[in-house]
Amino acid sequence: MSRTKTRPQPRPKTATASLRQAGLFSDLGSRQVVADFTGGQLSSDGGALLLRQIDLGLGVSRELAACFTDRRHPVFVEHQVRELLGQRLLSLALGYEDVNDHEQLRADPLLAACVGKEEPTARTALGTLQEGPALAAPSTLNRLELGNQRTDRYHKIRFDPAQVEACVLKLGVRCLPQSAEWIILDLDAMGHLVHGLQEGRHFSAYYDGYCYLPLYIVAGAVVLWAQLRSADQDAAQGVVAALQKVVPAVRQRLPGVKILVRGDSGFCREDLLSWCEAQAEVYYCVGLSKNPRLVQELEPALVAARAARCLTGAAVRRFAEFKYQTRQTWSQARRVVGKAEITAEGENPRFVVCHLPEKEPVPEEERVTDPTQPDQVYEALYCARGQMENVLKQQVLDLGADRLSTHYQGSNQLRLWLATLAYLLLERVRTLLLSGTEYARATVGTVRAKVLKVAALVTVSVRRVYVQLSSAYPWQGLFRQCHARAMRLVAAAT
Repeated sequence: MSRTKTRPQPRPKTATASLRQAGLFSDLGSRQVVADFTGGQLSSDGGALLLRQIDLGLGVSRELAACFTDRRHPVFVEHQVRELLGQRLLSLALGYEDVNDHEQLRADPLLAACVGKEEPTARTALGTLQEGPALAAPSTLNRLELGNQRTDRYHKIRFDPAQVEACVLKLGVRCLPQSAEWIILDLDAMGHLVHGLQEGRHFSAYYDGYCYLPLYIVAGAVVLWAQLRSADQDAAQGVVAALQKVVPAVRQRLPGVKILVRGDSGFCREDLLSWCEAQAEVYYCVGLSKNPRLVQELEPALVAARAARCLTGAAVRRFAEFKYQTRQTWSQARRVVGKAEITAEGENPRFVVCHLPEKEPVPEEERVTDPTQPDQVYEALYCARGQMENVLKQQVLDLGADRLSTHYQGSNQLRLWLATLAYLLLERVRTLLLSGTEYARATVGTVRAKVLKVAALVTVSVRRVYVQLSSAYPWQGLFRQCHARAMRLVAAAT
């Protein structure tokens, strides 16, 4: 009788054995290239320490946490509201815009230390240390965002939308320069395409898809207002109500400051223009859609531009100004500046309506605009609003501000506010820590790549959290300069 030989079963691989299993890459000359996961507690975001100092100095997560109500039983609370918000804000600033990213991020000891976890390598449950990641899981963060939309036993953290709105405005206004004599408020309605059957979605022919149409108000590089709206309304809907909150907040920090409201033709509405005219030292420069009457008023400048085009063959611009009043909608005649431009593609007449001081110059960054000169009003003042669009593009491209993928409009509004505050943290890194360097005007994505993405070895002992940054990091001098400035910022705040 023959015996059947049984093949021995392989031993199950332990986690340690799996980590030590080497990965072989192409040889480098006579040397093997080997990689494994035995480097220890490493983080790719050593610059998160700078974000932590900015957060402590500006008080972003602290102020935001005060807008939430926590109904959880204190004995069973593992993650405080401020820690949850800090985890979400810092991860957004570091480039992790998706909640699902925290399934892996929650094990990062450096992020846990920056959030404020006193035990960065272990979870604290029921008052005792237990094995496991210190940070919250995606499900916990998701319940935080959806808390206002549910009334069941699993959603006990709620936020007050009015308080969060005021908090975002307060923190933004706090970042305006105290020496400013003029503040320019740029208005924009930016379409964000939705990712499913979200509440409040509406089809927009302009964006060729279902989207939201949030209202933004930006002062320089700081976003003061981010209001999520459905796309089934006019772009200027609610802008006066927003300015009624923004302008007093700016004046409270900067008494006597002069304010200029600037926007494209989508905001040229009688209620906005008349409201600005009724306020003390609030001016406007807003685009105006062309029509046959406006083109007729600009005809002398167009004739001069055509003649110059025939002589030179190059693109020509001529400017003119005149008084104009619509037949039905405007309550009075207003000053309009027209651009008569002729290029190889044809004629391109454009118009802006403005209410500006008669003699006092209006500064726009390094330039000073003479409000009596129509060419300066259009080219130097109105066209400079393109910088605001660059700010909003950074929010979308570098921070995922359009990741509004929850079902409810209220939770998507919270996500938009979180992205706005995460941008504020990075903007403060750029303004306060990188001023005078080659990255003082860089995008926040570049700031993140150069300053925050630093390999770090994290060692946690009883007495300290020891972070050893990469010796091969090429911008060590820049990082040390940022560290010194960040520590002075926190000292001034305390």
